[in-house]
Amino acid sequence: MASPAPASDGRRKAAAARRREREAKIIAATRELFDSKGVRDAQIEEIASAVGINRAIVYRHFTGKEELFSLTLVGYLDELSGEMRAASTSASNHSDRLAGIVGAFVDYGVAHPAFVDCAQSLMTRPGDELFDDLSESALLRLGRGMTSCLTILSDALAEGAEKGAFTLTADPVLLANTLYASGLGALHLARLGVLVSEVAPGIPVVNQVTAEQVRSYMVTSALALVSPNRASA
Repeated sequence: MASPAPASDGRRKAAAARRREREAKIIAATRELFDSKGVRDAQIEEIASAVGINRAIVYRHFTGKEELFSLTLVGYLDELSGEMRAASTSASNHSDRLAGIVGAFVDYGVAHPAFVDCAQSLMTRPGDELFDDLSESALLRLGRGMTSCLTILSDALAEGAEKGAFTLTADPVLLANTLYASGLGALHLARLGVLVSEVAPGIPVVNQVTAEQVRSYMVTSALALVSPNRASA
């Protein structure tokens, strides 16, 4: 006859479940604050207040602000992955597939400016510093979130090259990561909505640029990067 589990095991499991539930509530409150006020104005005190705790408890669950923001970014990445995957599976050829994936990325970023800010804020940190600031479990979750998006793009690039539809001048993983990073910058431009040019030597002029123009540019640029004609030009 099996011995009953010690009562302490049940208490530990219940405590772990409560901890996970509170972490989820803190991340949800952070996401809500990001979406309503933006990343720049997000304060730990306000996040803690929304959950009904004090800021000290937030730091019991996360190593710091960077880890909390990273795990909030994972939620955005999960949603973005779904949009990119839907665009990938609905395409009828390799070019349409790549255009759809890039377009879905831009559309999501335009609709969720806090995603752009959150992703860019993490990319301003040197990798070794970011790794030091995040726990192993947070790094794993962030890595999974990023690869869930990047793999869709790199697979589309690799498969297009394999079938002869694309000519790649770089490893598909490197190209996917580069497109992701440059895409974040383009999304910031779309939100800013201005282009700066020189109308005459030494005389700058500011013009408007729309999100649709930025989207068109991103899609066209991605297709141009893999065009078979590019390599022979």
